[in-house]
Amino acid sequence: MVVEPLRLKRFDHFPDALFDVAASDLWLHLEGPSLFFLPGRHAQPLFVSVLLHGNEDAGWRAMQAVLWPHRGKLLPRALMLFVGNVEAARAGVRTLPRQVDFNRCWPGAENPTGVEARLMREVYDVAKTRVPFASIDIHNNTGKNPHYACVNRLAEPFLQLARLFSRTVVYFDRPAGVQSAALAQICPAVAVECGVAGGAPGVAHAADFVASVLAMSQFPHHPVPEADLDLLRTFAIVRVPPDASVCFDDSDADFRLRGDLDYLNFSELEAGTSFGFLGHGKHRQLDVLPGGEFMQTEQYFEYVQNEIRLAQRAIPAMLTVDVRAIRLDCLGYLMHRIGRDGRRLDR
Repeated sequence: MVVEPLRLKRFDHFPDALFDVAASDLWLHLEGPSLFFLPGRHAQPLFVSVLLHGNEDAGWRAMQAVLWPHRGKLLPRALMLFVGNVEAARAGVRTLPRQVDFNRCWPGAENPTGVEARLMREVYDVAKTRVPFASIDIHNNTGKNPHYACVNRLAEPFLQLARLFSRTVVYFDRPAGVQSAALAQICPAVAVECGVAGGAPGVAHAADFVASVLAMSQFPHHPVPEADLDLLRTFAIVRVPPDASVCFDDSDADFRLRGDLDYLNFSELEAGTSFGFLGHGKHRQLDVLPGGEFMQTEQYFEYVQNEIRLAQRAIPAMLTVDVRAIRLDCLGYLMHRIGRDGRRLDR
């Protein structure tokens, strides 16, 4: 089959043949990004996106599990299922070299141009006409992280939706152009992180979450209790300069980072925590970008006798030792606990 990338295909049913297909083999059945419209007893649909990153298959496997018991039957709620980067899934990579990241080009992106942005605009416009009940974007990640939910708004329906997945909820403004921020313009939206790809617990967790939302008739009217929510906010994005080398062993590189860096994720780190050492010329510094549109970047790292140390207390997320992931996205994020108003609680 000749793959025709980035031309949205639409289906009014979920073919039985797809129930046993791995994400890497979807290209044999789907000609590219595909949007499925499945009816339900509640007409207002749930919108779910999977495989925006081709090597993150938890969402696809979860939706197979959700839909299998309903084959030939009506879902509790109508469903719009967007299956994203089929080509990248075939190659087992996040995104192909010639592509724009499928989760950085939704409406709201800083430079929404190119075929990928046009595709996501089309999906967004279709979703907007259907007025979804809620939106769920399902992901894996490369570091050791707990399962957690991400929101772009702190309104109660968003927190209710997120808490249904995890008590750990991360509020973020950047990066721009992500699916959850775009869909947040039209309905409560959440992105869920389900651990490393290939893990059965992440698939089961995502499937249970989607099934629970499909069964909801409405969001609760009462707020999420304070004790039921660990609310964090991304304050900084940490990147390795694109022309710098990085390693996680005894090799020489501009940044010689500790091999267990991803074990620090979601830990309360104190100032002085070591991230590794500088190598080569010993003059490079990590790039630290603000995690919000109106935030000033604070000093998060200090370099003492070539050691890279955290300059203030912070909680990291998605730190990874996968060099390819670092090049395509970032080294990780730095967070702080916040209140419902979005302000830091550790000042």
